[in-house]
Amino acid sequence: MLSERRLKVLRAIVQDYVGTEEPVGSKALTERHSLGVSPATVRNDMAALEDEGYIAQPHTSAGRIPTDKGYRLFVDKLAGVKPMTAPERRAIQNFLDGAVDLDDVVARTVRLLAQLTRQVAVVQYPSLTRSTVRHVELLALAPARLMLVLITDTGRVEQRMVDAPAPFGEASLADLRARLNSRVAGRRFSDVPRLVEDLPEGFDAEDRGTVTTVLSTLLETLVEENEERLIIGGTANLTRFGHDFPLTIRPVLEALEEQVVLLKLLGEAGDSGMTVRIGHENAYEGLNSTSVVSVGYGSGGEAVAKLGVVGPTRMDYPGTMGAVRAVARYVGQILAES
Repeated sequence: MLSERRLKVLRAIVQDYVGTEEPVGSKALTERHSLGVSPATVRNDMAALEDEGYIAQPHTSAGRIPTDKGYRLFVDKLAGVKPMTAPERRAIQNFLDGAVDLDDVVARTVRLLAQLTRQVAVVQYPSLTRSTVRHVELLALAPARLMLVLITDTGRVEQRMVDAPAPFGEASLADLRARLNSRVAGRRFSDVPRLVEDLPEGFDAEDRGTVTTVLSTLLETLVEENEERLIIGGTANLTRFGHDFPLTIRPVLEALEEQVVLLKLLGEAGDSGMTVRIGHENAYEGLNSTSVVSVGYGSGGEAVAKLGVVGPTRMDYPGTMGAVRAVARYVGQILAES
């Protein structure tokens, strides 16, 4: 465990390096921060921090920079994230309130996160598996052709065509629609298979085949692999940090193109808690020079998806974490009200 004084020195080094992009020396630390000790003591503390792997000396400089381990301790010891100002909060709310549907909410969220943090923003669409059913609509397109429309509590809308094995009358369609919604409306998607398994038994023999086909289509919609969608924005922001990446930013860009990689990174976030992965804590080699700040968002205090940002390890962690948390909170409110 570091002493409180050495932790204070580490905090000052991180803050200065993030702000100036220059390795930090003991003289600069004592001039910029009220550390309450002599420059000689600061030098001794820096030597101890270096010995323990929290800071390192670039070979071209007399100053020191934080290591992944140093950033990790800095984040773990944060007293709190940087709060958004009242104008920033109003700007977030006004920008997101203008969204017209779920696609627009996600697109606006990506743009907003990228602008606020000046990093790469990643937003996952609300997952069907973590959602609840708001309504199931059934429409007759032809005597034996139906459209199933699934509407979730997050505003997501899924449409599927259903080819019935036999003509299905309007009265039967209305009956199926009513019975289906009475069982599944307001229920978790994971509960739906159990709730509808005996539904065909309540229909006449000539209608059971169509009811079974409709239910099969509904259940397939819940488990489709392509539901895990995400949007990325602000990739151009990485060009501002070219010198923060060893040799080139190409490995980072290649990793960002792999949606599976990003989904796994976001998936590591707790349901609603914030997760910060720093440098080599990211299991993907292309992202070893980056940090990922992610959090769950949703309505009713339960996360239905994740959002976050990817940037260099030399990032404003308190500010980035504050922005990510604020945006997630507002998106959750919008989904709850939609």
